[in-house]
Amino acid sequence: MLGEILFLAHRVPFPPDRGDKIRSHHLLKRLAEIAPVHVGCLAETDGDLAQESELAGIAASHFLARRAKPLPLAGIEALARGLPVSLTAFDHAGLRRWIAGTLAKRPIGTVFVFSGQMGQYIPPDFGGRVVIDLCDVDSAKFEAYGQQGGLRAWIDRREARLLALEEERLAHRAHCTLLVSEAEAALFRSRLRDPAGGRIEALRNGIDTAAFDPLAVTPHPELTAQAGPHLVLTGQMDYAPNVAAALRTAERLLPEIRKAHPGASFHVVGRAPVPQLRRLDGQGGVRVWGEVPDVRPFLAAADAVLAPLEIARGIQNKVLEAMAMARPVVLSPEAATGIDAHDGEHFAVGADDLALIDRTLALLQDAAAAGAMGAAARRNVVEHQGWAAMLAPLGGIVGARRAEARRDAA
Repeated sequence: MLGEILFLAHRVPFPPDRGDKIRSHHLLKRLAEIAPVHVGCLAETDGDLAQESELAGIAASHFLARRAKPLPLAGIEALARGLPVSLTAFDHAGLRRWIAGTLAKRPIGTVFVFSGQMGQYIPPDFGGRVVIDLCDVDSAKFEAYGQQGGLRAWIDRREARLLALEEERLAHRAHCTLLVSEAEAALFRSRLRDPAGGRIEALRNGIDTAAFDPLAVTPHPELTAQAGPHLVLTGQMDYAPNVAAALRTAERLLPEIRKAHPGASFHVVGRAPVPQLRRLDGQGGVRVWGEVPDVRPFLAAADAVLAPLEIARGIQNKVLEAMAMARPVVLSPEAATGIDAHDGEHFAVGADDLALIDRTLALLQDAAAAGAMGAAARRNVVEHQGWAAMLAPLGGIVGARRAEARRDAA
């Protein structure tokens, strides 16, 4: 029989306000509809700890504790033990004890691991089903970081090499390994030294089209009170690819756009902006908002949403959210990867700075075309990219359909 599910996540899946939490949140909700779920996860802030009541409302039992190991200490430990920093940073003795107790007391049939950092918690002697959602190929991301040079290059290359070994180990440990897109799944398969083992499948991200509905959101009053045009980038602003995209826009794209539209402003919306971004606030049409209660009013007020990421893994939730809000999106090929949409119809892709500038200016100069692109984007995500459709295969992945078939036969 299916039994109960143990769900392990590196961050508490509440609230669904950043890429990894959005995916883990919807996965957890769907798994809780299939079987009782016991959730073990970690917190990074007081705000994360405040989500415990939400977690208790969906989990049959849960463990939530602060991830308190400082990154420098995790790095030293990783060097001493020959492990990726990503693993030592998320190692927590209390969580290990809770997992052991839960497996001893509950009829756990499936361990569902969200993110590669949590694969270290799977007991070697667990005989049930193991599903690992890597989301994207972290080792490839660190390889890309390592190619950029600088003081961190050696650290990033080491992390890439050791994470690749851990990802391969997990692929052979799991009954099924999930990636966020077909492209990411193909990349992962291509990197395995020994392709034999469990199956590797894509389980794409969806979008909550009811929450991200332009008819249900009032545009931000501070933006609508200004002439514009307004360009918006959302995301976690201490995450290196988002930081690079924001700097690229502020320093290379916006000055050229402002030659044609002197009143154009660029709004960086997302928590924890690094000092390099904060220093740009108020300069040359740049506004750095930091953490906001809700990104939707900013999207609703945007004349265009930008996502010029040069390093991007998996599917960009920020792009799906903007599309659902019927906004024209100008993005890099990297940010468009994995999204089932067409350039020129659902969004505008620019391969370099000049192309991104040209595509943005074209939309700003043709309001009808921009509106048509936004409307097409909204239709696309409503019809094809809702969470219910994306997570439909999940029951079969965790063995629910097989269990249901046996019950029906009986």
